[in-house]
Amino acid sequence: MANVVGEGAAGRSTRTLRAEGALSAIAADPQAPDRLRRVLEQALVFAGAAFAGFYTLGEDGELLCLAEAAGLPRTLCGVRDCYSAAGHTPVAEAHRGRAVWLGPRDLAAQSQSRRTPRREFHLAALPVRHDGGGCLLAVSERPGGFDDGDRACLGLVADAVAFPAPPVTAEGADLPPGGFSLAMDTGRVRVHDDVLELFGLDPDDFDGRVETLLGLTVPEDLPSLMSVVEADHMTIGDRELEFRVLQPDGPPRWLRLRGRLEHGGEGRPARLVGTVTDASKLRADVTDVARVQRLAAALSTAVTVRDVGKAVVAALRRPLRADRIALAELESDRLVVTVLDPPEPEAWPEVWRSEWRTEWPDAPVRTMPTLAAALREGRPTIWPAGSPLEPALAEVGPGGLAVLPLPAGNRMAGACLVGWDAPHDIGADERTLLTAAANLAGQALMRARAFDAEHELVGMLQRQLLPRRLPRLPGAVAVARYLPSTAGLELGGDWYDVIPLPDNHVALVIGDVQGHSAGAATLMGQMRTALRAYAVEGHPPDVVVSHANRLLVDLETDLFATCCYVDVDMEAGSAWCVRAGHLPPVLRHPDGRTEIAEAEGGPPLGVVRQCDFPMSPLRLQPGTLVALTTDGLVESPDSDIDAGMERFARQVGASDPADLGPVADALLGKALRSDDVALLLMRYDGMDTRPLRESWTVWRVPQAVGHARRFTRRTLRSWGVTEEIDAPLLAVSELVTNALVHTDGKVRLDLTLIGDRLRIAVADSSPRSPVKPTSIGWEATGGRGILLVEAVSAAWGTLPVSGGKQVWAEFTVRH
Repeated sequence: MANVVGEGAAGRSTRTLRAEGALSAIAADPQAPDRLRRVLEQALVFAGAAFAGFYTLGEDGELLCLAEAAGLPRTLCGVRDCYSAAGHTPVAEAHRGRAVWLGPRDLAAQSQSRRTPRREFHLAALPVRHDGGGCLLAVSERPGGFDDGDRACLGLVADAVAFPAPPVTAEGADLPPGGFSLAMDTGRVRVHDDVLELFGLDPDDFDGRVETLLGLTVPEDLPSLMSVVEADHMTIGDRELEFRVLQPDGPPRWLRLRGRLEHGGEGRPARLVGTVTDASKLRADVTDVARVQRLAAALSTAVTVRDVGKAVVAALRRPLRADRIALAELESDRLVVTVLDPPEPEAWPEVWRSEWRTEWPDAPVRTMPTLAAALREGRPTIWPAGSPLEPALAEVGPGGLAVLPLPAGNRMAGACLVGWDAPHDIGADERTLLTAAANLAGQALMRARAFDAEHELVGMLQRQLLPRRLPRLPGAVAVARYLPSTAGLELGGDWYDVIPLPDNHVALVIGDVQGHSAGAATLMGQMRTALRAYAVEGHPPDVVVSHANRLLVDLETDLFATCCYVDVDMEAGSAWCVRAGHLPPVLRHPDGRTEIAEAEGGPPLGVVRQCDFPMSPLRLQPGTLVALTTDGLVESPDSDIDAGMERFARQVGASDPADLGPVADALLGKALRSDDVALLLMRYDGMDTRPLRESWTVWRVPQAVGHARRFTRRTLRSWGVTEEIDAPLLAVSELVTNALVHTDGKVRLDLTLIGDRLRIAVADSSPRSPVKPTSIGWEATGGRGILLVEAVSAAWGTLPVSGGKQVWAEFTVRH
């Protein structure tokens, strides 16, 4: 390659010549274990790529698998581990010999995957000429993509990839010195004896579990190490990091891990293979590679803006021996501070405390011209001790101040301030660490900002779909809690409701729609509304749930729902429970005894159109606590749902139901949840005054109205009401007459006395409510009944009941 450089130097750019020289130096050592990765790194240096990877055919000859990579983790660029060699992806096209150059619009048009990144990328796929074929894939996040010089350098890199990565030691073969082989599906690991010596383990005592080795690492290094050995966080090619292991005596020992992920092919698990060596003698006080890798691992799992800030503080403060670090988002012309470390107000300048009064202070950038200039330039700026700065910045770092603009593509995401109290000389390693941290934090901050915005939108929509407040109940107190999932942004499908019903009945409802998506949340809102509507119509519990089931089937959705519906009679202290694939209620009795209700269940809603939902009786004594929850509170990867219900019942039994708010908070606080959770608690106290009730079935005979009046008179006399009964008797006559004349079917008269309040209700089988006439002429023969009822009663109205309606009127009586 050196001859090529000499002969064509006149026709090449300086950058191309430098790239050829760098690649020639790498080619001089063909047996270097990291040769391929070093070649790919030249695409980052000379072509401005954010990611570069080499794909080669797998053992089955059907898949092109990522053998080595450099730069950003592939997941941030929407790049997969494997592509079909027979497909039409850029990787497959390049493997067949055609170079592919795609811009953001081309990628958006081709993408049919949820892996598509939200940032705009340019992609290049170039064929690699060797016996096995292959492809060089490069991704750029610069607005202009790859220019002519970049493309020339990428061509040189593709030519330099002369052969695939060295073959990995096969399973069952002897491991090289310092080698290991980890099965990703089982966590079983084979290691060379000298690796066990580095960990301080005797080969005869090692059990072959990777957890044994991880348990010997320093806890703060464990997250970055887990990002390599856990399958959920794998990114091929990014397999070098340093970590510490605990020693029986003395400080921890630094080790360096190098490895690669190997796809096992059909029916075989993926394996992580590589070497572990002693890095104690190679490390300086600040090692940019190891610390940047740990920061990248932490930022890859950082979800919120606060998470990003905490990861940056953890990565910078100790190695830089800084006294304070502030991370701020840039919104328009204002800086919104998200993390202050240390958090105490007295650790920060007086102007910050006096002018920034919000919980996380914000201020216009123009109030700090020095900071504004640094943001315009877009590169880290360092001021030594004694630099003439405005007070708002000088007091942050009297011994030295570093301002790190946080770039994200073609915009500025925010700024990070690092300050020292004593004079501090920032060395070359520290400058490298600051620059790398700024680039990583900027990208992570933009992702986290989008997450926070979507999370707030999700929370607002979720709150709108759930009850804003619970109603006051006669003879009971209810509280409810909802917590969204701790993982991801998607909406949950859990819901709860408390529905007041006539005759001092209350319906407690809790349910869960399958999945976590906007569709699940929308369906949850529909099911909650449907159940409330069917309940208010007066249907019995099994009919309410059956109607909701048929509605969900008719919606023709792919989702199903579970539900537990409990109809409580507050007067009698009894309840009927209906379960549709949901968890049963937990009852805590007044003596502290707790039981999981034996309530027979039906299938989930939306599965079978015609099915039975049996009703199971519950008996409630005053002081009984009824607890309803969803599976997110009781189910975990470590235990099945039955064990979770037993644990939940024990926690309910150990609680003090005198104040339900702390009880609900305590139950939720003990949950290790990855799903959203709904919790509904009701303490049944019993009603202070139980109503007096009597009913009469009105037969369709000529003397029906007279029978109804005599029944009413006898009942009121037995209750001690003997005065001012003419108005109630007139209302009975009119309501019963209307029901007999204008409807068919059964008619029922109900009388209820609560204190001095008498309620007369007539139910019939017609759903049509009576209409009060606006005017009545002298010649009219009807229409005066409702006007008479309105005139003699304190209030009147109608209610839907199962299959019909109920017309009622209330009176104040003395007894």
